[in-house]
Amino acid sequence: MSPKSRRTSKGGAREAAADGTIADVAVLEIIPDVNAAVPHLQSKLPNVGTTVFSVMSALAAQHGAINLGQGFPDFGCDPRLVNAVTAAMTAGHNQYPLMPGVPALRERVSAKFEAIHGVRYDPATEVTVTAGATQGILSTVLAVVRPGDEVIVLEPCYDSYIPNIQLAGGVAVPVPLVAQTFEPDFGRIAAALTPRTRAIVVNTPHNPSGRVWQAAHWQRLAALLEQREVWVISDEVYEHMVYDGAPHHSAACFAGIRERAFVISSFGKTFHVTGWKIGTVCAPAALTAEFRKVHQYTVFTANSPMQHGIADYLQDPSPYYDLPAFYQAKRDRFAAGLAATPLRALPCEGSYFQCASYAEVPTLRDLSESACCEWLTREIGVTPIPLSAFYATPTEQKIVRFCFAKRDETLDAATVRLQRL
Repeated sequence: MSPKSRRTSKGGAREAAADGTIADVAVLEIIPDVNAAVPHLQSKLPNVGTTVFSVMSALAAQHGAINLGQGFPDFGCDPRLVNAVTAAMTAGHNQYPLMPGVPALRERVSAKFEAIHGVRYDPATEVTVTAGATQGILSTVLAVVRPGDEVIVLEPCYDSYIPNIQLAGGVAVPVPLVAQTFEPDFGRIAAALTPRTRAIVVNTPHNPSGRVWQAAHWQRLAALLEQREVWVISDEVYEHMVYDGAPHHSAACFAGIRERAFVISSFGKTFHVTGWKIGTVCAPAALTAEFRKVHQYTVFTANSPMQHGIADYLQDPSPYYDLPAFYQAKRDRFAAGLAATPLRALPCEGSYFQCASYAEVPTLRDLSESACCEWLTREIGVTPIPLSAFYATPTEQKIVRFCFAKRDETLDAATVRLQRL
């Protein structure tokens, strides 16, 4: 009995003895000492609090603003996809699938990759279905990063990267992309490489800037890593959102990169079903084997009927082949609306995010990015996200990010409001 508690007897209970007789027994009640010490929980993520997305979404709701901050569509997916998942449920695909994922889905992913990029991943040993891209990224980091390892992240960056590295006991090494243009700075990347560097995270098409890596970028990175044991974690969730006829350059397509790369994709982004949380990680067999060791103990496997439904839906390639034109039309529509405002749209080559500078807007130019977003929400009724939120140490460039994965009427209503500037 703990010295921090005491016990008392509660009468009235009865118990059957071995010979069948009934006897009264005492029941002990443990009464905790209210003065006992409570264990101290030391946070593994002491610097993580409420995200800017939650803050700005709450502010948007409070002021009735059009929320272009969070990155998800406000329109539905193809009904054929819902029907395919429904059919999978009806057919009984409601129990655990195989740990790496439904074989038919892995085969379709492999075939799609080969058709688009001319590179084949073996569906049995090199393709794993994940519970969304975020889980794929976390499991990749946990598989390759050990305490004290350094991981280069190119800022601004998706907000899960650095916490994932910290959870693995690693050290995130932020390297800024070139200010305003968001081009990779290979001089700074080279300077950040040390004997402790274990991985680098690349995101293309890029969230939040909308920029896209070119073949020359991958080739320069391959040259930098040639004599180093550094893994590449390539976040390619916006792979089918590249515009103006340009291709998506996957990490898998480049010698010196493919052999060391984990390529992460998202059906949620591609098929407008972000809440389904289904993604993939493709990597060479030896890397996949290590990835799956972590995957099986973090989530084990992903949603069964949705895997079956997506596998069926992927028999028709037109939805992802048509996606660039679909989102380019939205990008162009939103950019045309912004052109009638004093905001300056920055280049957007991919993703479904449009960054804009307010440096030349008299009403806004003296405000921080967070204050600007709050002002736009309260006074104009449109909510963006401050670019500074995508840096470990907030970096002010007088740039905000809008999401244009919205219905045309939503985009039009937002730009009409912004024209009041």
